[in-house]
Amino acid sequence: MTDSNSSLSIVIPESSIVQSWGMSHSVIVPVMTPTTLEEIKSIFSYAKVHKLKVAFRGGGCSYGDASIIDDGIILNMSKFNKILDGECRDGVILAQSGVTIQQLWETTIEKGYWPPVVSGTMFPTLGGALSMNIHGKNNFCMGPIGEHILEFTLLTPEGNLLICSQEQNKDIFYSAIGGLGMLGCFIDIKIKLKKIYSGKLSVTPVPIHSLEEMIEYFDKNYKTSDYLVGWIDAFASGSSLGRGQIHKGNYIPENEDPNFLENRKVIHQHLPSRFFGIVPKSWMWLFMYPFSNRFGMKFINSLKFLSGTLLSKPYKQGHAEYAFLLDYVPNWKYIYKPGSMIQYQVFIPKEDALKSMKEILEHCQKRNIVSYLAVFKKHRKDNFLLSHSVDGYSLALDFPVTEITRSKIWELAYELDAIVVNNKGKFYFAKDSTLRPVIAEKIFKKEVMDAFKKIKDRLDPSHILLTDLYHRIFLS
Repeated sequence: MTDSNSSLSIVIPESSIVQSWGMSHSVIVPVMTPTTLEEIKSIFSYAKVHKLKVAFRGGGCSYGDASIIDDGIILNMSKFNKILDGECRDGVILAQSGVTIQQLWETTIEKGYWPPVVSGTMFPTLGGALSMNIHGKNNFCMGPIGEHILEFTLLTPEGNLLICSQEQNKDIFYSAIGGLGMLGCFIDIKIKLKKIYSGKLSVTPVPIHSLEEMIEYFDKNYKTSDYLVGWIDAFASGSSLGRGQIHKGNYIPENEDPNFLENRKVIHQHLPSRFFGIVPKSWMWLFMYPFSNRFGMKFINSLKFLSGTLLSKPYKQGHAEYAFLLDYVPNWKYIYKPGSMIQYQVFIPKEDALKSMKEILEHCQKRNIVSYLAVFKKHRKDNFLLSHSVDGYSLALDFPVTEITRSKIWELAYELDAIVVNNKGKFYFAKDSTLRPVIAEKIFKKEVMDAFKKIKDRLDPSHILLTDLYHRIFLS
């Protein structure tokens, strides 16, 4: 519909259903898809005049309510996606905020560059990645994506364009990155990439028999690793609590890959479209669906641990194959239908990681609510205002949600919150669905949250920008 009382030429589309990636949150709101800076400015002006709230959405990869709003307008930035300078001179690329990680690596890999930090899926946009300050399997050595941003242009809801870097508008730079999309719209982003000398990584799988062994391996090997990620069988108990497998990845040094020019080609980096060359990947979630229950997942986890123990031999793997494990099975989240799923991810300082993560895994088993998929990573601190990172480790737990179990899972999350707070841990907004203001103030400190609110008051005085996550954590 068109508002005839406004001088602004804005057409508000009919409302449509928008879901969080984990399908646990949904709203029915108008979705607008701007393609130019002028369109975004006009939407901001219209929202200010009509006192409407606006939320940004990129790839829609946040598990919870970080990119939806119950009463407002969603700006889908996926069509604001031009590579503005893809020559990759000295590894630097300039792109609009709607460019996806997939577009980024496909543009640069044949030039010998790879994004320094990527998430487990290639479909987030750069704007979304900066808003959540994504981390990867190399956070312990490379930090979050924000540490590799040279500068960005931010459009504030007041219509001002600000160039931000570690030197210019420094306070906004360190607040907008990781700022949940609440300070303005990322317009263009300049990022420094990683030089590579092979289209493949050297990967070493390592079977692990306990959480103690998992942490010990990370401690001994992180200085000689480019990537480390651990999978945990959350069903294992007793002396086997925390058992699983680690995948250590290392870049191949210069001049050691005679086939570099060939295997760095995009066509050789794409994930296979079929398993075993036969079964289309798009069908795989259907084969997994019968196992989407406690007994089925316990069997799958046990089988994965056994196969990982018997078949642990080093191998070479393409960058995309290693990085984007979540994309191997398209729409794997559908195994949770007709329900949904949430991820509960905690970050614990290294001094208390073993004790607290053991307590978390044991408490889930005691409550008979066990994570179907558990992932372990190592991290380091960074200087961003709303940083989720610590000098320690993270544990990500996927839980199925149904109408019957929803309240029990939220209760479990509240119980686990106490463990995290007592051990000076943190949470990650991109994955969160359950965090409460009282807990957020304890882990991020009230003075930090107040400092962020002051910057928001300055850049967004009409408080146009809002998401359900921000309302839940900062305003409830």
